[in-house]
Amino acid sequence: MAFANFESDDGAVLSEINMVPLIDVMLVLLIVFIVTLPVVRHAVSVDLPQASAQPSRDKPETVQLSVDAQGQYHWNQEALTDEALQARLAAAASQQPQPELHVHGDRAVRYERVAQAMATAQRVGIRKMGFVTR
Repeated sequence: MAFANFESDDGAVLSEINMVPLIDVMLVLLIVFIVTLPVVRHAVSVDLPQASAQPSRDKPETVQLSVDAQGQYHWNQEALTDEALQARLAAAASQQPQPELHVHGDRAVRYERVAQAMATAQRVGIRKMGFVTR
């Protein structure tokens, strides 16, 4: 960048910036951007396959398995014995899509009863199990 020094009529020195090199650089950059912009914006067209299958809208049912304070099992509010629970869990495991099992345990029940129900569900093949707390 060049500075030009001029003397005014009263003898003071005036300094000005020579703008010509700055304008030259700006014009060169403008030309470079104009030339490279079409290259950058050049896109490759890709033919992607379209999905033809419709997504399944079947939502599996939810089974509420409750264990009350006395250790009694309840399948959707219906009381069950241990053998009936195993039969219901086996029937639910064979369904397609498999229902989700939500386990509710009473605060006063021994954890052993809840663990037995979970072990039975795992043994017969239930894959989706969750706990419901309050």
